[in-house]
Amino acid sequence: MPRHLDFKNLRKCIDNYVADEIYIRLVGSMGGTTKLNENLKNKKLDFKKDKLGLYILINKEEKFHFPLENYYKGFSLAYERFEKDGRVVMLSTGLNPDDINLPEPSRSFLRTVMDDHLMEIYFKGKIELKPYNGKHKGTYQQWTIA
Repeated sequence: MPRHLDFKNLRKCIDNYVADEIYIRLVGSMGGTTKLNENLKNKKLDFKKDKLGLYILINKEEKFHFPLENYYKGFSLAYERFEKDGRVVMLSTGLNPDDINLPEPSRSFLRTVMDDHLMEIYFKGKIELKPYNGKHKGTYQQWTIA
């Protein structure tokens, strides 16, 4: 997804889908220590962003702060899909996420790396995507939140 739309896309997801889990840890090369691992059942996930960085809020309480001093990659979105026999569906990059031959996602998750931390936010069901202005980055279609 285009990096310049990251916080707009994050806002769309939080406002339109049910967040059920958030996970933040140091990247593996920095030790991999878990900083936040929270089930969001009956809780409200939110964020605020200002010149000092990105703040992750749960029930209006600040839980984590990213200063955004080392933020290059942007968000990606993936779906958690299972075959009827319970096997996880693993997709290659570049496939159409709306392929009718694929099982319906049980969850969607936004993933990014900021300030040497991996953050994953899980949402119930399928977050809808749309092509990003038909533009391609390299040989792959770029997507954005619908």
